[in-house]
Amino acid sequence: MGYYIKVEKGVNIYIEDVNPSANKTILFIHGWPANHQMFEYQFNQLPVLGYRCIGVDLRGFGKSSNPWSSYSYDRMADDIRVIIDTLQLESITLIGHSMGGAVAIRYMSRYKGHQVNKLTLAGAAAPVFTMQPDFPYGTSVEVVNELLNKTNSDRPRMVQDFSDIFFQSYLSESFQHWFQSLCLTASGHATAKCLETLRDEDLRRDLPGIQVPTLILHGKWDKICPYVLGELMHVYIKDSTLVSFEYSGHGLFYEEKEKFNEEIAKFID
Repeated sequence: MGYYIKVEKGVNIYIEDVNPSANKTILFIHGWPANHQMFEYQFNQLPVLGYRCIGVDLRGFGKSSNPWSSYSYDRMADDIRVIIDTLQLESITLIGHSMGGAVAIRYMSRYKGHQVNKLTLAGAAAPVFTMQPDFPYGTSVEVVNELLNKTNSDRPRMVQDFSDIFFQSYLSESFQHWFQSLCLTASGHATAKCLETLRDEDLRRDLPGIQVPTLILHGKWDKICPYVLGELMHVYIKDSTLVSFEYSGHGLFYEEKEKFNEEIAKFID
C-alpha cells in the first residue's frame, strides 16, 4: 500500500506500507541516491515472518517531493519524526542504509529515539562520511567533489560508475540496470545537495546519545563506507553489536540478503 504524508508545506513524502496489521514494525530509510525500492528483497520476505515494513522515499528521491532547499540531516530527521507521529508508530525498529543510516542516527540524537525501540545501521555513512584533519577514514572530500561534478554534468554516467563500486559480488546486467534506474528517479538537484550533506556533516557527537540496542551490519569489502566506519560506530555506540558481511560491499542488503534478513529478524525478536 502506497500513500503520501505531508511533512511541511509543499513537501509530501511517499510511503510504502506492507503488512500494516502486523504487531512488529520496521521503518526503512534508504541510501543515496536510491529510494525505498532498494529494499525489495526485505519487503518480500520480512512481512512473511510477521513484520510490518514501511519504506520511506526521502525528500528528493523516488516518488517524494523534490523541494529546492532543505536537505540537511536535521531536516530529513524532522521528516522521519512527522512520519512516525502521523502513523502513530510505537516501539519500532528503525533501519538506515548508508545516508539513510546517517539520517537515522541524527533522528535518534535530535529526538532522543522517540518511539524507536531498536536501531539497525547497515553500511551507514557515519561517524563521518569524509576524511577530516582529525578523522583519517572514509572517502576523501576530493572524491565527493568529483561525484558532484559528474552529477551536474553527466548524472547517468555518474550513477553507472557509482553502481560499479556499490556491489562486491557478481550481479546480472539486468539487476545493474534496475538498480541504476532507481538512482535515476531521484531529482538531480537533490542528488547533488545530499552529496554536499554527506561531505559536510559530522555525526560523532550524535552517536554516544543513542540509548537503544543497535545492530551494525557492514560489508567487509565496502568501498563507499569502509568497514572501519562500522568498527568505529561500534566503539561510539554503547549498546551495539557489529556483524560483518564477509562477502559484501556496500550492497549487503542484496549481496547477502538471506543473512541480512536473518540478522534483522533475530535482532528484533
